[in-house]
Amino acid sequence: MAKSAPGAPRRRGPNDPERRARIAKAAIEVVAQRGIDGVTHRSVAAAAGVPLGSTTYHFATLDDLLEVALHEAAEKNVHALKEWESALPPDADFAAALADLVMGYIHEQYRDTVVEYDLYVAALHRPALRKASAAWDDALIAFFGSRTDPLTGRLLAGLFCGLLMQAALADPRPTRDEIETLFRRAIHGPETPRSRD
Repeated sequence: MAKSAPGAPRRRGPNDPERRARIAKAAIEVVAQRGIDGVTHRSVAAAAGVPLGSTTYHFATLDDLLEVALHEAAEKNVHALKEWESALPPDADFAAALADLVMGYIHEQYRDTVVEYDLYVAALHRPALRKASAAWDDALIAFFGSRTDPLTGRLLAGLFCGLLMQAALADPRPTRDEIETLFRRAIHGPETPRSRD
């Protein structure tokens, strides 16, 4: 059996257990660079550094590629949300905390937010993606509901997603105070006018 030349890249066998995960991450990277329309088996294979046949072996259709990318993005988001929620003190000002969370998504994590919403919106035309997109919605409702109540949790999840999309597109973007005011209204309702003596 011939040995590889010194310094030559190690060939990965067909049973490479990490290859599927690398392809999934590469699909997200392609969405980030080129948008949904830029996702092809060839572009993802190039981004993953694998033969074209590997992408078609693991993911027969483009919807399969997009589905795994959306699952990967949703799992990453849910994990980050769990960490955020567990680090939040029980007596935290929840409206203020949610405003900070939105600001993080539209500033420091803007690129990831755009990718995730590209994939999320793709589910409108690709039924195969809807299960993965629903997982993110369900996680938001559960987390926000655990700090309020189930109905308010659903309201906050819808507001959160809508604000992220609007803020990502708006120029200028809404301020943190504006976002906090909306969350505060959703959580506490309108302020009761003071009675006049």
